[in-house]
Order: sequence, then structure tokens, then C-alpha cells
Amino acid sequence: MTLQLLLIEDDLSLQTTLQRTLSRKGWHVHVCGDGVQALKTWQQLMPDVVALDLTLPGQDGLELLAQARARGFTTPVLILTARGTVGDRVLGLRTGADDYLPKPYDLDELEARLQALARRRPTASLTTDALERLPPISVMGRLRLHHDSGAVYAGDHVLDLPARELALLQTLLTKVGRAVSREQLFEVVFADDRDVQPDALDVVVYRLRKKLVNTGVELVTLRGLGFLLKASE
Repeated sequence: MTLQLLLIEDDLSLQTTLQRTLSRKGWHVHVCGDGVQALKTWQQLMPDVVALDLTLPGQDGLELLAQARARGFTTPVLILTARGTVGDRVLGLRTGADDYLPKPYDLDELEARLQALARRRPTASLTTDALERLPPISVMGRLRLHHDSGAVYAGDHVLDLPARELALLQTLLTKVGRAVSREQLFEVVFADDRDVQPDALDVVVYRLRKKLVNTGVELVTLRGLGFLLKASE
């Protein structure tokens, strides 16, 4: 399945170079060079990954990112920018970015980081047929997962979760009533970091479990089987 990339970059020369290079590596690259139009394009495409420059006409990249996250867009985002200080990176990550690559960068590293972010999406490893068989929305208790955008709602409000907790919840909501093994969840939650220890998954589970209070859903550990979601009593 071809991965969809939305490249938000106003430098025409860089647009051309990245589109040509990444297309050769199998990506379907959509390009947008305006911060205001980019939000509309993002909503229409719901790509697998967004590569975002921060200095854009119309609207700053961080403002764009904040608006996208406020609307429930959960697409992994890689920031590409010349603003390379620690403070800039921290601000970008806190605004909702998943990774940060300062300019100038190596094109092979860029593609590797994009691939790692694409693996964060819980449906990234599913075949096209499997995706088509998923209902548009998974519902349990007060939770709703919209498969097209990846957004999870509790009632009328989007759940604002860190990327790893969101990936864990998305995966479990696609398999309501079924146990998902630790190994499967670890592959999804830590797709971008293979150096962590297996018990790091328990930390993510613990944090997510506390945030599901009052949602009508409980995250249950099944010894020897993995984890599942069930309606809370």
C-alpha cells in the first residue's frame, strides 16, 4: 500500500527535490506551500504522515499544527525547519509534533524518519482490504474512534493524548472485545524506538488506564494474552 505524505513547504526548489526523491522511494507526495490552505488540504487527504516546515506564508507552521491537533487530526507530524535550537524543538513537540529534523538534513534520514512515523499509525500494517472492512467508526462506552482521521472522542470532545497512549487506544478500539498481545501493541506503540525495554509498555498502559475513568470503558490486562477494552461496570 502506497503511503500518503503531505509535504507543507513553501520553498519551491525544496518541494521539487523532496517530491522527486520520496516518490522514487514509493511515497505518494502531496505538496502545499501555504499555511492556511494546508489545513484544508490536510483535512481532505488525511495522509499517513505530514512533513511540516515552520516558516510559511499565510500562517506559521506551529499555529497550523496547533489548529490541526485541536480539530482531532492525529496524523504523525515531522517538523522540518532551520529553527534548530533545543527550545524550538521542545516547543514543536509540545505543540503536537511527533519528531523534529533540523535543516539541512540527509534525505535518507528524512525518509527513514517518515517511515518510522508511518508505522505509528495502528492501521499502517493492515492491508487495503482489511482497511475497507473496518467500519467508519468504532464505539465503546463514551469513546468513538473515527478510522478516517484517527481521532478518538469521549462524548463530544476529542481526547488529547500523547502519541503513544493514542496509538495504544486506537489499536484496542479497532479490536473491541478481543485481546491484543503485548508483542503486537509494543510494535505499534514503540514503532519509532526499538531501544526501549518491553516493560515500558506497562507505563503507557498505566497512564492510559487512568485517563479512561468516566468514559464507560476499562483497559483490562489478561495474563498471558495481552490487553483488551471492556465496558466498565
